[in-house]
Amino acid sequence: MVATDRAAVLSLRYRRVSFLVGGWGRLARCMLPLRPADTLTLVHQDDRLLVADKPAGLLCVPGRGPAGADNLAARVQVRCPDALVVHRLDMATSGLVLFGRGAATQRALSIAFAERQMDKRYEAVVAGLLADEAGEVDLPLGPDWPNRPRQQVDRAAGKPSVTRWQVLARDAAAGSTRLALQPLTGRTHQLRLHLAAIGHPILGDALYATPAALAAAPRLLLHACRLAWQDTHGDHAFHSPAPF
Repeated sequence: MVATDRAAVLSLRYRRVSFLVGGWGRLARCMLPLRPADTLTLVHQDDRLLVADKPAGLLCVPGRGPAGADNLAARVQVRCPDALVVHRLDMATSGLVLFGRGAATQRALSIAFAERQMDKRYEAVVAGLLADEAGEVDLPLGPDWPNRPRQQVDRAAGKPSVTRWQVLARDAAAGSTRLALQPLTGRTHQLRLHLAAIGHPILGDALYATPAALAAAPRLLLHACRLAWQDTHGDHAFHSPAPF
């Protein structure tokens, strides 16, 4: 697909997302009282974009039923009604989420994500002590249809998926390792599944961890700690320390 065609497809896709998220945000404000403003942590806000620090356990965008009305997008739109979500984190993952102020900015940032122009970094604590200091996981991923929302390593039909990792610290007493993670692709549950596939599931992962690794933490120990990119407006870099 040529660049112009790809941009057109992405434009249509994100106009639909903008309509759905914006509409749901307005509906949510009518349906249920949202959480107080002090439950929203903004790392950055200007006239073009907004970066929020999502807590673990909160949806990025509206979900099903009344409980789904409280989500990060709806909370952000209470403060900035023109803010539209650019990308998502899993409900169990905490960390940085980018919003564009208005549809044009959201579209431009969304295309930058789709074309892998964003530098995304995560921090995680995994089960076991990794022997090497750094490495790369290159395993194709696809849906595990009978067990949705789980994904699976699918060497026949999966999409190419690559994750780089680097050891930050080892805890021999706990039998765990703290990792810096860089996803080079953006597949669903990529970091969680890649680490589980090499025998080091993220602690607290209800989908992919062993029973022992699941019980070792009260939440998924995965945090989106950095977002950085360059565009015509300059260099942008935002950080959030892992809360675990």
